[in-house]
Parts: sequence; structure tokens; C-alpha cells
Amino acid sequence: MLVSYNWLSQYVDLSDISPEELAEKLTRSGIEVEQVIKRGEEIKEVVIGYVQERMQHPNADKLSVCRVDLGEGEPVQIVCGAKNVAQGQKVPVAKVGAVLPGNFKIKKAKLRGEVSEGMICSAQELGIDERFIADEHKQGIMVLPEDAQVGEDALSYLGLDDAVLELGLTPNRSDCLSMLGVAYEVAAILDREVRLPEIKLTESGTRTDSEVTVQLDAPELCPYYVARKVTGVKIGPSPIWLQNYLIAAGVRPINNVVDVTNYVMLEYGQPLHAFDASRVKDGQIIVRQARQGEMVVTLDDQERALEEGMLLITDPEKVIAVAGVMGAANSEVTEETTDVILESAYFDGLSIRTTSKTLGLRSEASTRFEKGVDPERVREACDRAAALLAELAGGTVFSGTAQQKVKDFQRQRVSLHLVKLNNVLGTELSTGQVTAILDRLNFDYDNLGHEINVEIPTRRSDISIEEDLIEEIARLYGYDQIPTTLPAGRTTPGSRTPLQRLRQQIKRFLQAAGLNQVVTYSLTNEYSASWGSWFSEEVQPIKLAMPMSEERSHLRTTLIPCLLEVVQYNKNRKQTDIFLFEIGHTFLTKETHLRELPREKEVVAGVLTGLWQSHPWQHVKVPVDFYVAKGVVEGLLHKLGIQGVQFKAVEREHYHPGRTAEMVIGGERIGFVGQIHPHVERQLELNEVYAFELDIERLFKHLPGQVTFDPLPKFPSIQRDLAVVVAQEVIAGDLLSTIKDAGAPLLKHVHVFDVYTGEGIEAGKQSIAFSLTYLDPERTLTDEEVQEVHQRIVERLAEEWGAMLR
Repeated sequence: MLVSYNWLSQYVDLSDISPEELAEKLTRSGIEVEQVIKRGEEIKEVVIGYVQERMQHPNADKLSVCRVDLGEGEPVQIVCGAKNVAQGQKVPVAKVGAVLPGNFKIKKAKLRGEVSEGMICSAQELGIDERFIADEHKQGIMVLPEDAQVGEDALSYLGLDDAVLELGLTPNRSDCLSMLGVAYEVAAILDREVRLPEIKLTESGTRTDSEVTVQLDAPELCPYYVARKVTGVKIGPSPIWLQNYLIAAGVRPINNVVDVTNYVMLEYGQPLHAFDASRVKDGQIIVRQARQGEMVVTLDDQERALEEGMLLITDPEKVIAVAGVMGAANSEVTEETTDVILESAYFDGLSIRTTSKTLGLRSEASTRFEKGVDPERVREACDRAAALLAELAGGTVFSGTAQQKVKDFQRQRVSLHLVKLNNVLGTELSTGQVTAILDRLNFDYDNLGHEINVEIPTRRSDISIEEDLIEEIARLYGYDQIPTTLPAGRTTPGSRTPLQRLRQQIKRFLQAAGLNQVVTYSLTNEYSASWGSWFSEEVQPIKLAMPMSEERSHLRTTLIPCLLEVVQYNKNRKQTDIFLFEIGHTFLTKETHLRELPREKEVVAGVLTGLWQSHPWQHVKVPVDFYVAKGVVEGLLHKLGIQGVQFKAVEREHYHPGRTAEMVIGGERIGFVGQIHPHVERQLELNEVYAFELDIERLFKHLPGQVTFDPLPKFPSIQRDLAVVVAQEVIAGDLLSTIKDAGAPLLKHVHVFDVYTGEGIEAGKQSIAFSLTYLDPERTLTDEEVQEVHQRIVERLAEEWGAMLR
């Protein structure tokens, strides 16, 4: 919200407080002022001049020589290059010695032999944003209205001597989306009166409801609608003071009718709309919901498809506005308009927000409606606008209104207990101090001694419970005056949860292993979302209703494509050895059309590519391969104390069919490790990339409950090697499982150290060699005992896998 200091001064006496001081007080009371913008701060010595005479420059076709009266006696001669300069105009003039934005200083000069004592200024040269400049002023000098006084300070006349406070409002403070709302706030802070605008409304004998009718077909979405008719308006520019206030608030002036509705919206916080009465069929206004397939061309000349249920304003033949969002082009006020129908209504905030979001159309009106407007100002704002139209556009206001109201808006009452107030704040405020603050807030109340029964104005929809009132008292009493106290009683030091500790362990191990942590977008493209998840079957891509771009149109189902984007980005910048990991969320659902929110799954994923080790002096180069990636994952699982993990070969789209394995514990998949499919690598123009992804929730479930200590063995171990010949399709991991089961409890360690095919091995067979370690922590084993277990292992391998000793 942009608040003009000069405009605010109309409602509250600010004569003894500067904009900066006001900003400080507002911020301390809970309404943050993000910045104070000084309009025209750099400009000096610019006055209003009158062009008495304009002559062609004798030595230049595109220059004019003007005699300009500055209200200081003799007129001065100014050479001007603008095409639109003419005799009889009133214009802003930078005198000799003036300073314009950018520290541009005006000096006496000679242009093609003619003396120039100043400069006639354009709007841009005065620092006015081009968005707020009327089309006729965008080219050439700025021509001022006839009421401008020659010699007057142009900055004051154009409102450039103003300061604008930019408020950073929280969503609950919708009351401060209006000048009057801010005025009430400032008056409470400074303990001053609010001067409300005086509505001087003169009505004619003709009644509005004789020519305008209102029909509410959606009373739950629009319980209150007020319309007034104003005839005989003359469309033209608004007076300069009104334009100045609109520009300061960031609103572009258009014409006197539209500007009045915008001015009152900013003043009261109640959005209004003006219809051309001649374009509203039979003066009938119908408030209803949209039907399937309806279309409308809005004031921005965009044709929009309406969804069923959207709230509309219509006449018997057509849609004339999207309620609370924007009017339709078929009923807008134009230069030919003479009669207008003013609309002021109370619309359901949720309905307006849904419509605005669905259409991708946000306006000043929708912003206010979706946060909630004051129902007590609906009629008052309409009367204020009608009075201004009569004053500024020469209109005649019909008497009364055409209105429908199906709901009574009652002021809420909240009880405030002094004991609770002081207990919460740690203060000793008296009843008199509390009621004084309520008086400053303009809240009515009944003082019952032990409690204060407060009537909440409808403009303060953010106050509904006692705690809200306590907050109001606290911020106006002054947060800096509330005593500082330490918490009483015993305190418990904070600590990480088990899940947080797991994340920390994962992060530290992977960083120590040489991987760099990255954070990627949760939004990705349709192709990446189609990769699916390793942890849920039949995952459906989740598309956003209103994506900002096609590249960020879907929620991710796996982190791997996002990490590949980072690899691709780095490779394009000559980085070839890339080791990355990310801890983040994926979003999973089996529904094609979402009825419930997707399930979030937290995973850790990594990608590795390039040289894992490089020692140029020793001529050592070790590229990343499957076993490097598998080793990183195994090291992480070992660090976490997770045992019993089996690696099983698996084929899956987007991954190399011979170099990808899933990790399983007790039949439950906890993750995968493998190479990205070569055709994906070629598509992304990448070298070999290996990746892994683990489900953090499932890892957490398999963490050891308690760490146990195994003492160092006092007795020697015995090692035996075992080489067996099996069919090539037999997996070494399955053989390992059989060996561990058959060798228990004396077999302590076993690992594969060789796999051989070729000469001496029958076709279709392979030789796999294992190293086995036997140990009894209580005694020394004998060869006979070890041989018995060893033989049992050989027999089980032969029985289950057809293995033969090599």
C-alpha cells in the first residue's frame, strides 16, 4: 500500500511530524514502512510559466523561440524543441539555476544564436513515471490546466513536494488498504482525531430505483449490493489534485469518472465500478454465478473463458463485469458516456480470490475484496463517489439507491480481562490506561470493572478474540515499554530430533566423501516428472494449474533429473568432474486428477561423473564407475549402522540395464544405485553419469536401535578361500546370502574377490571366488571344526545353486 503523506494530512493533523518520523512510529507499532519515497526531492526552482508568444527559430526548423511569463516581472526568452509548444499555454519551467532529476542543472545558454534563459519541461523531465502520464503529455512538453497560477511552485501544483510511505502490510491488516484505515491507525498512534471526509450530496427528484433494479441470484456470495445512477456527466480529465493523489498511490489517471471510483476505493478501501448506463439493458443488474462456456472481454481487451460458479454482474443479455475483479469492455465508460450506474457491493472474499487466481487476473479491487472490505462503508463509499461525480463531472445524482441486502452485519463484541492482559504482557496496566488506548483506537466499550466489553468496528475484521485485543493494547502501549523478563521455571535445552540427526549424518558423510550439496527446484518439466519414483508404483505426473513456464510446470517425482540439469549446467562451463547430492522432497500420487494433496517423500540423491581420483604426477586416473557410486552408498549405510542390505540387478527406463541395482532390506526397497541410460546421456550431451537415491524415511526405520560394543577378539581367526563354478545367470549376492546362512555362527566375514570366465571354464558358466573368515570369540577353533562348517557351505551351494568346487 502506497500512502501519500499530503493526502493523509487531510484526515489527521501531521503538521508537527515529518514523513520519516511517522514511518518510524508506524513501524514500531506493527505496520512496517518499507521505504519513504520523496517525490521531486532532487528538483529545485521549477515554476509555472505562461507562454505569451511563440516564434519560429530563425536558424533552426525544429526549434521555437518563446517569451514566457514566470510571474516575476519581465518575461524571459526560452528556446524550446517540443512540437506541441504554443502561445497561450501554461507550462512547467525550470529557471536558470534550477536542478532536475539526475542532477541536471539549467544554465543560461545560446542555441543556434538565440539566448535561452531556462527550459520548458516535459513530464518525464520532471521525473514523473511514464506509466502515469496521459497520452497527450508523452510527446513534447507538459501542458497544465487553465487554473494553474503563473509563478506558483510547479512541484507543489503537481504534487511532487509529497512523500510516499510504502507499507508492507500483513494479510490480516486489510483495514490499512485504505487511506481512512491508515488515518485511524496514525491517529491512534499519535492520539489525535480523525477528520472524516464530508459527503456533500445533492440529489434530484428522480429516484434511482425507478430506473435501476438489482437482483441477487447468488446471495451467499453477494449479500449486499448498492447502485446509484448519475446523469449528465461530462467525461474529461480529473482535476490536478485528484490526479496527483492517484499517481502517488500508483494508480494511472484515466478520466474523471474512472478516477473518482479509484479515488474513493483508495480512500475508503471499498472498490467501486462505473457502468455506462446506456449499455446496461433496461437498467437491470443481475448478480449471478457463471454458466459453463460463458466468455467475456474484460477492460484490458482480453477475451476470457469463465468457469462455472464464478461470480458475475450481468444484465438480461450479457455479462457486464467479473464481480470484484474487472469490468467488461461492453459496458465501460467512454468519451460518449453521459449517464453512469455506480456499483458498490460486498462480495465473498474466497469467491473473488478463486476467480482472480483462475483467470490469472489480479486487480486493486480483487486485492481488497479477497482480504475483506468493511460492510459499513458500502453505501457510504457509493454516496461519496456520487457526490464527487456531481462536483467534478457535472452530473446529477438521482435520489436514493437501488439496493439488495440479505444479511445484517453485526459488530462483534470481545471481552478483555485486565488480569489476563497483564499476565500475558508482564505489565501492570490500569483500567484507565487500557481504556485510553481503546479511545485512541476509536473502539466503543463498556467498562464492567473486572472486564471491558469491547465493540469491534467492522473495519477491523482482524480482531475476533481476546488475544487480538491484547496485541492491540501491547503495540499501542509500545513494545519497547513492555518489561524484559526471563522465562520462569526449569528450561529444557533444545536438541535435534532423531530424523534431524539422520539428515545431519547423511549430509556430513556425503560431504566428507567429496560430494557437494546442491538445492534444486521442486518444480520441473513434464519429461522429468514422467521418470516416476523408485518408491511408489504407477506414479502420475502432477501438473500445476497455473505454471509460470513449461520448464517449471510439474512437481518432481524424483531428484535425479533435477541433479542432471545441474551437471549439464556445470559441464557447459567446462567442469567435468562433478559429484553432487541433494536432500529434498518428491511429490507422489496415483491419481490422474488430484482430489487430495500429493504425498511428500523425503529422499537423498546423488550424481557422480568424471574422474573420481586424479594424480597426474603418478599418472593415476580413476574414472567414476558403478562400483565407485556403490561404494559411496555402502559407506553411507555402514556409517548409519544399517545392515542386511542386498543389491539386486534391475532394469528400468532411463537407467542402464546392466549397471543398475536396487537396494533391498527384508523385501523392502530402500533405494537404487546405477548408471543413467546412454541414450539419456547422449540427449543431455553428458559423459557417463552414475546416480543413487535413497528413501530417508525407510532408512530411518532400519537404523539400529542401540549401538553395541564388540570387544576385540582374543583368539585367532581362520581364513579360507572358496571358488565355485555356477551358471552365468546366478547372482553373487544370492550366493553370499546362502554362505552366510550356512556358515553361521562361526562365519564372521565373507566377500567376493574374483569373478572369472574364459579358458578352463565351461561355456555359460562363471567362477566366483569368496574369502571367508571364521572366528569364535570364546576359544581357538580347530581345523576340523572349520572344515565341517566349510563343507556344509559347499553342500548348501551345490544343493541350492548347482555350484561345483573349482
